[in-house]
Amino acid sequence: MNKLPQVALAFWIMKIAATTLGETGGDLLAQTLAVGYAVSSVVLVALFLASLVAQLRAERLHPALYWTVILSTSTAGTTMSDFMNRTAGLGYARGALVLVTLLAAVFAVWKASGLPFDVTRIATFRGELLYWTAILLSNTLGTSLGDFLADSSGLGYRGGALLVCGLLALVVAARYATRIPVPPLFWAAFVLTRPLGATVGDFFSKPVTEGGLGYGTVGSSLILASVLAVLVAHSARQQRRRAAERREEQPVPSPIG
Repeated sequence: MNKLPQVALAFWIMKIAATTLGETGGDLLAQTLAVGYAVSSVVLVALFLASLVAQLRAERLHPALYWTVILSTSTAGTTMSDFMNRTAGLGYARGALVLVTLLAAVFAVWKASGLPFDVTRIATFRGELLYWTAILLSNTLGTSLGDFLADSSGLGYRGGALLVCGLLALVVAARYATRIPVPPLFWAAFVLTRPLGATVGDFFSKPVTEGGLGYGTVGSSLILASVLAVLVAHSARQQRRRAAERREEQPVPSPIG
């Protein structure tokens, strides 16, 4: 059974909200609470693994659980990226290169396995495990790209967000105006929405003097968590309504043979 949500507009809105919260939440733990990147990475990766195990053991789609895993990959990706780029001293370019290589390796293993690469057809344990591995690496890569755009490219938070929005618009155009297969476009959009979340997260949390809105990591995380909670609750209600409609549409067995 496919335990992954339908990929539609609501999916991408929730993905951006989750990845933006992942950016501010990771910074809240590592910087505001002064836990540090290394310890934060260990804590958040442990949370990711715990939520992932629950997701893999589930027998059907649970929106709250699914988006908890997405959120945990975003927060873990934030601290992992910061650890690689800052604490380990790789820098944005070399850190991104390492992550691109790892993500390409996952896609190569996935393709060689013969399992469906289309996210709408993932219905096995191995396929879902590859899916979540790719998501973790995609979100970590997106954090590095977002930080590069915001800090090192000269574009700033707003410029970086506008550039990523432009690239996402090209992906959407390619979806409807070309014959490019859907799976590569999905993963391109998935990677790009992470730097969008990173730049938007920085825009929410950074001081006004640095071009942000000045909410800080605490205020930004609370706002984004509230938005995501409302969206997840709405998604769960829709799923229950669709399930009820399917039950009503099922034919009633005849009492005569």
